[in-house]
Amino acid sequence: MSYKFDQQAKKTARVRSLFVAALVFACALGTVTLAAAQVTPPPVPDKIAVPAGNSAYLVGHAFGSQGYTCLPTSTGVAAWNPTARPEATLFTDLFGAQFQIITHFQSINENPKAGVTVPLSGNVTWQGSLDSSRVWAVKVNGIDPDPNVASCPNTGSIQCVLLQSVGNKKGPNGGNLLAKTTFIQRLNTSGGAVPTTACTVGQTQLVPYTADYFFFRKDQ
Repeated sequence: MSYKFDQQAKKTARVRSLFVAALVFACALGTVTLAAAQVTPPPVPDKIAVPAGNSAYLVGHAFGSQGYTCLPTSTGVAAWNPTARPEATLFTDLFGAQFQIITHFQSINENPKAGVTVPLSGNVTWQGSLDSSRVWAVKVNGIDPDPNVASCPNTGSIQCVLLQSVGNKKGPNGGNLLAKTTFIQRLNTSGGAVPTTACTVGQTQLVPYTADYFFFRKDQ
């Protein structure tokens, strides 16, 4: 009798855990959807402005790193080069806590847009943590941080950039959080700049950075 009771208790606990997980997922997805309707990106210089006809629908606060490798130069002096793409995790506020919504990395473009030639090294990628939808993008323009630019004020940090989608893909269950993204702005960068230390050829270094990523899609 005790064995059956224990089994039933374990089964009930599993059901409750699944219910709670589903509830959290639904709340998170609802929060992300709600946030999508309330995003107002800051003013930016024309060089990294998104073309008219596109509106911001999502923002993620990123914590990541920019990779550098020490390589020889034409003068024979070794120097740091950004040979690795940034990698980051993007978060949004959920009930006063940070909730992961997107991961940012390099991957093969599995669904390139017409006319896009996919490099063997792949494209920078953003993948939805909740629905696995993806967007691949390339840099259009960038600006160095300047204290006179409110959306990119932190001198000595990695560039603020405008990126354009070169591929999009829905998640395996039809999720489309990032499947219609047209442009991405990386703003408010802090850290991530080229190391200033001397280096030895072949040496690598990851430099931490934070930034805000704003995602845009075509107006309806």
